[in-house]
Order: sequence, then C-alpha cells, then structure tokens
Amino acid sequence: MNIKDLKPIPKYILKLIQRFDSGYIRSCSGFTRYYAYLIKQRSELVLITVACKNRGRKWFCKQVIVHSVQSNECFGKDIVFCRMGGHITGWYEEGLTRYRKWWETGEWEPYVENFFNNPPVLNPEYALRLPEYKYSAIDCFGRWDILKYLRLYKRYPQAEFLVKFGMIDLALSTQILRKVGSDKHFRKWLANNRAELSMKTYYVETILQAYQTGKPMSEIQAYLKRKKSFDHEADYKPIRKQFKGNRLELFFNYIDKYKISYRSYLDYLNACVFLGLDMNDDKNAFPHDFKRWHDIRIDEYHTAKILKDEEDRKDFYQKFAVVANKYLPLQSTSNDTFIVVIARSPAELIQEGNALNHCVGRMGYDQKFVREESLIFFIRNATEPDTPFVTVEYSPKKKQILQYHGENNILPAENVKKFINDVWLPFANKTTNKILRKNAA
Repeated sequence: MNIKDLKPIPKYILKLIQRFDSGYIRSCSGFTRYYAYLIKQRSELVLITVACKNRGRKWFCKQVIVHSVQSNECFGKDIVFCRMGGHITGWYEEGLTRYRKWWETGEWEPYVENFFNNPPVLNPEYALRLPEYKYSAIDCFGRWDILKYLRLYKRYPQAEFLVKFGMIDLALSTQILRKVGSDKHFRKWLANNRAELSMKTYYVETILQAYQTGKPMSEIQAYLKRKKSFDHEADYKPIRKQFKGNRLELFFNYIDKYKISYRSYLDYLNACVFLGLDMNDDKNAFPHDFKRWHDIRIDEYHTAKILKDEEDRKDFYQKFAVVANKYLPLQSTSNDTFIVVIARSPAELIQEGNALNHCVGRMGYDQKFVREESLIFFIRNATEPDTPFVTVEYSPKKKQILQYHGENNILPAENVKKFINDVWLPFANKTTNKILRKNAA
C-alpha cells in the first residue's frame, strides 16, 4: 500500500457517512465519532477510518487511519492513542481548536495497528467486488472487526462455511479454522450443532472437547468456567497441586455430590498432607463419609501438631496476644442483638471449635492469625455474651469475610448473615484502614 495513492473520501461514501452520523449529531455534539469504509486502491483493498465532529450546524469529516487489508501496514494522521481515553483526533486545520497539538503534523505517518478500535464499517459488502473476497460471505458477517476476518479468510477460505452457518465467533478462531480445513467429520459435527453454536458463545476448548468426547457443550463449558474461576483463587493452590488434569473434574464432582465447601476440603487436605497420607489414593482423596473422616483427620492433625509445637507455644501465645490487641478496635458491642469479640488466644480458638464442633481451633487458624493473614472473631448473642454462637474468619488484607459457620459448620441464619455483612463488615474495614495507616505512620 502506497499512502501517496490515497484519494479523498468519495462523494457517495461521504453521503453514506452523513446519513449514518445524522442520528448522533444532536446527542453527541462536540464529541468525535469514528466510522470506516472499504475502498479499492490500485487493485488493493484498504480500510479507511474517518473522524466526524460537528459544532452547531457545521459538520466535519476527515480521514485519520488507513489500513491495508492484505498486510499489516497502517498509517495515521492527526490522531493519537491515549491508553486512558482511547483515540484523540486533532481539529486544528478545521478551525475547531486554537492551538495545534504536538501530534497534529497534517502528514500520514506509520501508526500502531493494535490501537485500532474497530469502528463500524459502513460498506462491508464492497469487499465482494474483488475476486479474492467474492465468496467471503462478508455480507453475512455482521461484525465490526472485518479487518481480522478478511485477513483470516485470505488464509483460511473455510471461514465462509462458518459465517454462512451463523458461527461468527468461530470464524475468527485460527484453531477452529485449521480444524475445519483438515477434518471433514468436524465440519459435519459443526453443521449438525450449528443451531446451538450460533445461539451461544462457547470456548474453543469447549467445542473441541465436545467434538472429541461427545459430551454436551453446556456441561464442558460449565466445568471450564468453574476451573478458570478456581484457578484464580490463590488460597486453593494446594488443591490445584493435588488434583490435575482429569482428577480435578473428579474433585469437582465429589464436592458437589457431598456438598463440601472448598475451605472444608482444604482443611482436610492440609491435615492429610501433614500426617503423611497418600492423597493419590482415592480412599484418602475421596472418602465415602467426608464429614466423619474430616473430623478424624483433623483430630489426628491436632494431636500431632500439639506434640510438635508444644515447646514453641509460650512464645506463640505472646505473638497471638500482640495481634489480638492490635485489632481489638474491630470488636463491636453497639448492636442490641449481637456483639463481636476477637479471639485473644489460641486456647479460645480451641474452646470455640470444641463448643461448636468445627475446626477453628485445630487447623492452623492460630498460625494465620499471628501472620495477620486472617483474624478470628466470635459472634455472640447480646443476651448470652459468653456462649459460642457463630465464628467468623476475616481477612484484614482483602477487607472481606472468608467464611462464617455456626455449630457443626452450618451457615448462620439470615439475620446473622445480614448483621455480619451489612453492619459489622463495613465497620471492620473502616477500622482496619485506620489501624494500618496508624502503623504505617
């Protein structure tokens, strides 16, 4: 593409732009709008982006970006890309600004194509005039990123097949296009499933797995979405390390079947690893009665840990008390129904866990407390301040509740949840910020 061969906007294109932009002139007056059109230049197809702006009844339109469809060549004029605000066009030559910006040279210069923001293309069917794009089905594409599509079509003519069957997103996937070109059974499978694929958006991985395994796409998609979300949780790294590949799906099925929370299983897994059990053995990884074996392993872990840490407990108790005193202001006693009390020692965690039959006193929560990774608070009924009721794990770093459980790991009633989330949590976050600022100073 030779930028010197660029011609002014054709009159019929200018009318098309005016007609399309007329609906935005009143609502977007003073703002710059961007559109694009296709045109042939010396037998080469180019995509030209124009900027439009009006001041009162005066309407301005000029070419600002030119792309070559056949290559990655791109040129820009009087336009700059700002990462915070997107494209900015200068209008000095049109008399809309008093001063020329540093980037308003009035000359075409090489432009970074990655900054192109895919404005609406007003005449996509123009590409059908060129022999190489005659069968591209660009008139059925219906998307703004036709630059990417036309380049892919040039390399993979089978993209036409996907577009005509309504699978627009797949027509932009190199992996799918290669598979379509090399596997006729895959083409037939896509055609048989075109109704679902044109109505819903699936991961490429979902589609390929569904083709290979025969499983429903919705089932595979749900698993992959869950896996992606699970992979972003740093706290669950030990579980991801233990269950890889197909075993992760077995893990998901297992916890769903027995209604086990990730954190409960994490406690169980950490206990088993500490005790030296082989977690590749399914009888350890997926016990039939999880609650029973969870409690057994936690007790065994607790006993083993006491023996190991007995000599260090005195110094540890002192460190625990320092952290508890630091976050003592997070206690709340102003509510008429509930009060919040911070744990003051590892012994209190053990007492709380024994009273409510959960593992807060036996699964390293005291260690996390001392490291300030998470703090343990006791929710009490105001009328019975000494009776264990609900236990809360709070992260001062993340400013969020990690978990809360009552007796036997049962979730508390709705009024208790509302108090914790809507009353105490905002107070705790605000107070934590004050404490951290004070310590930083």
